[in-house]
Amino acid sequence: MKCAICKTGETQPGKTTVTLNREQTVVVIEAVDALVCDNCGHYYLDSATTKKVMATLDDAIARGTKLEILAMRAAA
Repeated sequence: MKCAICKTGETQPGKTTVTLNREQTVVVIEAVDALVCDNCGHYYLDSATTKKVMATLDDAIARGTKLEILAMRAAA
């Protein structure tokens, strides 16, 4: 699909790093499956991946984590 940000690149399946920040908690998740623009690098997550990423952030906040860096696990 055409990238909505740069308007010139095409998205391709790949991996990206997602950084989330909420309530003084920062979570960095590496190796997240995404569609990545071959021009500007902007990424798009599908709804299942977005839910998993957001659940990871919610869990970190619930545990009182300030900074967490992890790799995305494959679905079981």
